Amino acid sequence: MDRQPGLSVRLKLTLSYAGFVMLAGVVLLAAVGFFYLNLPDNAIYTTGNFMINRSVLVRAFAPFMAIVLACLLVFGLLGGWILAGRMLAPLARITDGTRMVANGSFSHRIRLSGRGDEFRELADAFDAMLARLETHVAEQQRFAANTSHELRTPLAVTQTLLDVAHNDPNRDTGELVERLRAVNTRAIDLTEALLVLSRADQRSFTREHVDLSLIAEEATETLLPLAEKRGITIETSGYLTPTNGSHALLLQVTTNLVHNAIVHNLPEQGTVWVTTSVHPKTVLLIVENTGEELPPQLISTLVEPFRRGTGRIRTDHRGVGLGLAIVKSITQAHDGTLTLAPRAAGGLRVTVQLPVAPSRTGT
Repeated sequence: MDRQPGLSVRLKLTLSYAGFVMLAGVVLLAAVGFFYLNLPDNAIYTTGNFMINRSVLVRAFAPFMAIVLACLLVFGLLGGWILAGRMLAPLARITDGTRMVANGSFSHRIRLSGRGDEFRELADAFDAMLARLETHVAEQQRFAANTSHELRTPLAVTQTLLDVAHNDPNRDTGELVERLRAVNTRAIDLTEALLVLSRADQRSFTREHVDLSLIAEEATETLLPLAEKRGITIETSGYLTPTNGSHALLLQVTTNLVHNAIVHNLPEQGTVWVTTSVHPKTVLLIVENTGEELPPQLISTLVEPFRRGTGRIRTDHRGVGLGLAIVKSITQAHDGTLTLAPRAAGGLRVTVQLPVAPSRTGT
């Protein structure tokens, strides 16, 4: 925004300080002058070996008042300039840091030392914002790079298949069509996942009263054939779990979690537990599964886009690597938290915590 040049804050503080000092001096001298003006006209006052009356005192006091005011003005301007400079020094550092961030240096930190005051609180808040911004930018850069790689793969495979068909017109097209269909389906799934992720990040959805336990039942019923195909048992439990949010997005959260729990399970005789519960201020959706033991350093990276666990036992239904990233984004968009923890017996425990909403059972 273009602005007209104006006085600096330091100069404004200097003038304000000098004006206050001058006002205090004028009030003080006015009080002394008022005292002298109210003395009797014919009174004679003795000062050392001199005898003077009121008129002589007033004439002598006038130039003295002018000198004192002039000294106060100089003192106020000089002292105000120095004090304002010292007080605004932290603000100058914050301004320099802002300029560096505007030039793309997100790693810069102000780190004001000393005891807490308004400027240091502002600097600490600015440093915290920079830390979050630096992390967000790094995540977005990795996301853009991974997205480009993931989108390039099906396009490259499609191009290769088309080149093979072009170079060998007599080749059976049935196998080619099936492979192209599989690659195209994967590209569509990836695009739809990116759209869901973008929608959740922008919070462009309508909130409504939903029951998380019913959503969990809907997701498990949808994925029950996949679980039965893999020999996985799904156990659900829970009560009325009211919250506010998008039914479609929360269904996406539950579906992704249950799908991951099925795919990342034991080769046979595996189990998935889906539990919902309500608490005074929050509702919980917990999805657990059996499986291999997972190291903590791996679990901390599972929510990053295009991160896939190493424990998949088959190559079908492998997803596009955005399942938990979408879950995290949707959960945060609903003012909730996502927690991942390893199970002692192997497998993963995922907890989605959302704000509770008043139940509508009485309406």
